[in-house]
Amino acid sequence: MLDGLRNFARTWPGKILGVLMLIGLAGFGMSGVFTSINLNTIASVGKEEITTREFQRAYSSAINQFSSETGTFPTGQEAIAFGIPSVVLNQLGADAALYGLAKKMNLGISDTRLGAIVRDDPSFINMFGGFTAQNFRTVLQQNGWSESEYFALQTKAGVRQQLSLGLFDGIEVPNAAVELMTKYGDDKRNIEYFIVGKDTLLPPNEPTTAEISQYLSDNQEQFRAPALRKVKIIALSPQTIANGLSVSDEEIANEYELNIASYTKIETRNISQVALDSDLLVDRFELGKQAGQSFEDIVAETGLNISDLGTLAQSQITEPLLQETAFALAKGEFAIIDSASGKRAIYVSEINAAGPSRLNEVKQQITDRLKLKQARALYIDYLDEIEELRAAFKPIDEISDKYKLQLIETSITQNGTGLESVNSIPEEARQRVARTVFNAREGGLAPAIALGANLNIWFDLESIIPERDKRLDEVSAEIAEILLDEKIQNALETEVKGLTQAIKDGQDFAEVAISSQYILLQQNDITRIGGMTIGAEAVEPIFAGQVGLVNYASLNNGDYIVFKVLDVIGASENNIAAKQFIETSLIESTYNIFVSNLLNDAGLRINQQTLTQLLLP
Repeated sequence: MLDGLRNFARTWPGKILGVLMLIGLAGFGMSGVFTSINLNTIASVGKEEITTREFQRAYSSAINQFSSETGTFPTGQEAIAFGIPSVVLNQLGADAALYGLAKKMNLGISDTRLGAIVRDDPSFINMFGGFTAQNFRTVLQQNGWSESEYFALQTKAGVRQQLSLGLFDGIEVPNAAVELMTKYGDDKRNIEYFIVGKDTLLPPNEPTTAEISQYLSDNQEQFRAPALRKVKIIALSPQTIANGLSVSDEEIANEYELNIASYTKIETRNISQVALDSDLLVDRFELGKQAGQSFEDIVAETGLNISDLGTLAQSQITEPLLQETAFALAKGEFAIIDSASGKRAIYVSEINAAGPSRLNEVKQQITDRLKLKQARALYIDYLDEIEELRAAFKPIDEISDKYKLQLIETSITQNGTGLESVNSIPEEARQRVARTVFNAREGGLAPAIALGANLNIWFDLESIIPERDKRLDEVSAEIAEILLDEKIQNALETEVKGLTQAIKDGQDFAEVAISSQYILLQQNDITRIGGMTIGAEAVEPIFAGQVGLVNYASLNNGDYIVFKVLDVIGASENNIAAKQFIETSLIESTYNIFVSNLLNDAGLRINQQTLTQLLLP
């Protein structure tokens, strides 16, 4: 039932209810003011501060959860792209706003209650099922917490919980809403049906040349070749200059000897992890470790999936416990550590030791570095010289040969298609380049296109190809496929309508199916939000009537289903689980609206400099 209600949230009625319940959350994004606070504070909400240490802990936890779920360890840039820092800051901001309100209301938590919270925390229960002060201190130390920090965290959490329960506990949902949702989600239908697909019909005749020609004539506007410009292009940048340069082995060796300290390798390790979501799995890995069993053998035996975190340096791991554990293991060893969602096994499969790189290992790196250094020194001179040559109407081919710049010949459209072959032109700049090309005159001197401080483009416009109608020989195969699909769909629809009408006229459903050589099938317990294995697109027609309803529906794969409703099973009237689910959802969404508005009123101020340093060190 609860799974059904969760699926209901994805339907249109569910979305409508969701809108009514979640109005006010629209502004709950990264809406804070970026400002300067102090280096130990990453953000503030009203008078409440979010410390850098609090953010780092929450951010590390979010990164590890993301890594556990996706099997990848994101870089700072990737984490920003996925919105992880925004989620963490908004959550911390919401907690701070709520705690600030609780303080204004003089709410607090007693030492007795705080002690009970600590003793009941499963993180501190030892192997005998009890709480000990020693185990408490050990777990905190492993996770980088001091006792004062932990108690402050739990005090704030307890105060927020008091406020939340006082404001929102006891919200009730009207019985009419429960009845409506349970009826929508729990009403069921049993049907018999058969499938009419293109494979069940004789293939239609191939479209004739006359049919293809007529279709093109009727739909010529759909078959147009875009206007093109045929151009020759060169790009000047330090990198394109470097591509035409060379350096000697002697220069490479000298550079290596002079700067050998900069060509050292830091230690990296290939780290993998496995989530252990039950005590049974934790015990299995611990026993296997004690018995000397390899990580791979235990994983193969348990059938778990390994998440490869990649080959990482110690500085690339943001979680202290993971960092310390992974770099304390020997090659081939594993250890079990805590995570945000339970236990996990950390495994080191390869260790790449630190030390100076050999010349052959960094030869290409040194070559590229020396060539780029020379290219940067040449860039301004090359730029001035090419501009002088262009002013003298020298062709692109000659300039390309003189400066060893790659010459690219391509035909481009007005939106920049065709420029992907010019690697130097960023994707976001292609339309700008295309616009300049389309504004140029054939035979005229085209201006340079500056795409940055160190990137210039020159081109010669070779020819102008106007937009035109495509010829029959260019589109014949495409149109033939379109016409063939139309014939098949028309034949299917005619067949389905005939069979459906025959049943409605009184013929037995099973006899119609069998006599037409279709396989008669039956499916029970179909609901509006699940249970239909054929295709969800058939659900609405099935629920459009009562027992005896005969109809057909088009499926997404192009087939048709012909069905008859055999039974209608109504939803139970007193569904306690549904009521609890709806009430919980209402409380959670009301709470989110309240906290969102509270945060917006207080204002989330973010220390941009500190945030950037943490995310992109």
